[in-house]
Amino acid sequence: MTTAPADYAIVPSSHPRTTAQRTAALERLSFGVEFTDHMARATWTPEEGWQGHRVEAFAPLELSPAAAVLHYAQEIFEGLKAYRHADGSVWAFRPEANARRFAASARRLAMPELPEEDFLASISALVETDLEWVPSTEGASLYLRPFMIATEPFLGVRPAQRYEYLVIASPVGPYFVNGFQPVSIWVAQDYHRAGPGGTGHAKFGGNYAASLLPQQRANAQGFDQVCFLDAATRTNLEELGGMNVFVVDEDGVVHTPALTGTILEGVTRSSILTLLTEEGLEVRERDIPLTWLLDGVRDGSVREVFACGTAAVITPIGRLAGESFDVTVGDGAAGPVTSRLFDRLTDIQFGRAQDPHDWMRRLA
Repeated sequence: MTTAPADYAIVPSSHPRTTAQRTAALERLSFGVEFTDHMARATWTPEEGWQGHRVEAFAPLELSPAAAVLHYAQEIFEGLKAYRHADGSVWAFRPEANARRFAASARRLAMPELPEEDFLASISALVETDLEWVPSTEGASLYLRPFMIATEPFLGVRPAQRYEYLVIASPVGPYFVNGFQPVSIWVAQDYHRAGPGGTGHAKFGGNYAASLLPQQRANAQGFDQVCFLDAATRTNLEELGGMNVFVVDEDGVVHTPALTGTILEGVTRSSILTLLTEEGLEVRERDIPLTWLLDGVRDGSVREVFACGTAAVITPIGRLAGESFDVTVGDGAAGPVTSRLFDRLTDIQFGRAQDPHDWMRRLA
């Protein structure tokens, strides 16, 4: 049963940036560096449930050194964007899906679930408060980061008894500096981001922490990202550190790793599956052996490989390398399926095309 969303009280910041400061920040867009003047917030305890819903000044958090999140990593987060359309209105892309995934992540980490209505109300309240921070430049957006942390000061190993939910916002440009251009991928064969029965399907900081060392080593060798194999067999593709993977073969069949509990169910991934089905393309969610992929790239039967996620939307993969291989996908450029999907998805997000699935939700 749907309940009424919480009312987020607005407590304006006493020190918002000046118009000149905000304008300067919006002119130097990168990813996740600048932050808006406010953040949404709520607190949970067993006695009172969710309480204190408010939008307040963006500011440092006060935490006890014994806060459970610092010791046992009870933390989850989401990522979505607010897009300014040509008429000045601001919209989010499938935020209901993010709300449901946030609740699923909470269940896996033994944390309280935030009602979907409260999740949606929090992002609407924050965007309305910091509306002038939503960029209007081509390809830019306001990245929204909802997250929850365990704040109870307690060193025993059990679920915490106090949590803070927050949403912060950052005006961003393209995730990759060069925008929609092919990236190079190092395939990690000795490191894994998650294992069977673990937290791979949750949007949990520990999964990303596990990817940082191999990502660092890949960057040192000149690669943009890392792709991980499954921990059980060490043979099948899973995902990049924060993106799902797709493969297009010579027959136009699109392959993507099946969701087996170790891979994050991406909102962008789900949307791409819908768009591909609409185009009449066959989609196979299955195990994708690395050997099959490399053989296909070498003999030309694999035509395109791309990654997808909220931050970068869709990114073509032009090169795959590992300890014993280094191959170029096709001619190294973005393929037609990848390019077409990127255009279709971003046109919907920015209001340049119709939204037949009602994926967009108006925030302001």
